[in-house]
Amino acid sequence: MKIAIVKLSALGDIVHAMVVLQFIKKHNQDIKIDWVVEESYKKLLEFHPDINNVHTVNLKRTKKKKSLFLLFKEIKRVRQFGRYDLVIDMQGLVKSALISHFISSTHTLGFDKFSARESFASMFYSKTFHYNYEKNIIERNFEIIKFALRLKTSKVEILKKLPFLYPRDKYFDNTLSNIKKNIILVPGASHASKRYPIENFAKFTDLLDANYLIIWGNAEEKSLAKKIKNLAPEVNICEKLSISALISLISQANLVIGSDTGPTHMGWALNIPSITLFGSTPGYRNTCITDKNKILESNSNVNPYRINKNDHTIRDISIDEIVKIAKSLLY
Repeated sequence: MKIAIVKLSALGDIVHAMVVLQFIKKHNQDIKIDWVVEESYKKLLEFHPDINNVHTVNLKRTKKKKSLFLLFKEIKRVRQFGRYDLVIDMQGLVKSALISHFISSTHTLGFDKFSARESFASMFYSKTFHYNYEKNIIERNFEIIKFALRLKTSKVEILKKLPFLYPRDKYFDNTLSNIKKNIILVPGASHASKRYPIENFAKFTDLLDANYLIIWGNAEEKSLAKKIKNLAPEVNICEKLSISALISLISQANLVIGSDTGPTHMGWALNIPSITLFGSTPGYRNTCITDKNKILESNSNVNPYRINKNDHTIRDISIDEIVKIAKSLLY
């Protein structure tokens, strides 16, 4: 059997979807799995041993340039990806549904109109699956795959998962300590309401003796990292990392602390202790709580269908509470 999984973006969402791969292979080693993803996230997937081929699209470029020519060019490329027994859209957007349809118009599966992120997407599937949108995203991914392939397994097995991110090579960072615990701080996020205050990150480093590394992905995040270092000179700012280097670095850490964003979720994927901070996004939905992976939420009443970007209650999360959880995970 040959299947294609469509999950285009973003970093954390793809990570939350990749957990299903080990359960598919546990069910049937002979299933061939291809994955369709945005070009910028290819490196997250291409070294995974359970994926046969990674196919890329560049819909972000067509959207940015507002070019119908580029859009049709991408669709033409999609048609050449190959023949599949089943295409599974795990994203639930119109664009991902269209891609699924153009790959295989006869055997496609996605969430129904009551549980897809964009209800119109369900029109392009040959078969649909219902699982409430507000439910935990990792469970949603697990359940649609379980339904698609008739897996005889329970979602409890997610808690026993194996690490599932694979770097191209081991990344060496000379600021990693052999003496102190290494804590990675993730100050960046897709929008400001998801970011924990830099002043709080700096104060945290004064309350727990450890070796701190700050990661960043763009100029704005690098600026945040520099501001933390101005307040806490002992922290180390990493160079700009490729996805492969990021996977490798996180796998060598003792703890990851950050908001609801891709690198923080990578800690969970690698079975590395993590603390994920939630303000304007729903903690109950956007991560998996384990013995190693904890969350802290503000008191905000979050609507998973419409994120309030003016909700900055993440700043109310107690530094002392983060320290308390960090100590329990580290020691």
